[in-house]
Amino acid sequence: MKVEVRQVSHPEAVRAYDTEGLRRHFLIENIFETDEIVLTYSHIDRLIIGGAVPATQSLTLTAPTAVGQEFFLAQRELGVINIGGSGRVLLDGSVHELDNRDCLYIGRGIVDVVFESVDATRPAKFYLLSTPAHATYESMLIKPEQANQLKLGKQLTANKRTIFQYVHPDVCDSCQLVMGLTQLEPGNMWNTMPCHTHDRRSEAYLYFDLADDQRVFHMMGEPAETRHLVVANEQAILSPGWSIHSGVGTANYAFIWAMGGDNKSFTDMDHIPMSALR
Repeated sequence: MKVEVRQVSHPEAVRAYDTEGLRRHFLIENIFETDEIVLTYSHIDRLIIGGAVPATQSLTLTAPTAVGQEFFLAQRELGVINIGGSGRVLLDGSVHELDNRDCLYIGRGIVDVVFESVDATRPAKFYLLSTPAHATYESMLIKPEQANQLKLGKQLTANKRTIFQYVHPDVCDSCQLVMGLTQLEPGNMWNTMPCHTHDRRSEAYLYFDLADDQRVFHMMGEPAETRHLVVANEQAILSPGWSIHSGVGTANYAFIWAMGGDNKSFTDMDHIPMSALR
């Protein structure tokens, strides 16, 4: 297992960051490594973001020093979405089969979490997002057709997309984790514009389904002090509560969003008028 720890950045300090500084603090470039679990522990709401790619061997999720517990989910919950080949997740010996874009919510208290692939030549790619948890809820496998689906946007404004709400109060009980996936239709590149902030929660984005020669320009920062990060396929963004989070790609793409904080209300956001952006 590989673990990186990142500290919180104050918005006034971020105003002075150059490109390298922004990328070092907010962009996670390496998430998926064959036969490895790679984690980033962020002090932004103590989110843990990572990936597990079991190819020639199974991978067991253990507790890094940053967690400070005997096992990873002693005081945490975990959302897992598979963006690779078919795989399975074993929870204290109970087997859950995950096809591409299936989601597994894992509640607090599960001791043994093991990741496996069905076919080593096309391994699963498990994206992981964990938040602290003060209560225990039942683990649940959620397929795309079971998710709460929202169709938003218009072709005219290049943001026609479908939102799949997996770990969401209408679908699955959780302590504070909210998690889902957004798919943009061909010819559509913009997500979440007009943009918003939600100071009561922090968020992480994983951009994927993007060709190697394509990029997403992720917009971040305070509304009157915006910045951008150039993001490649299967890279993630840390988004603190004070920052906008929006993006436009050179082609259509998908992204996994996940949040943790004071509430689980998907609509709890502070919209920013276009006239206020700088």
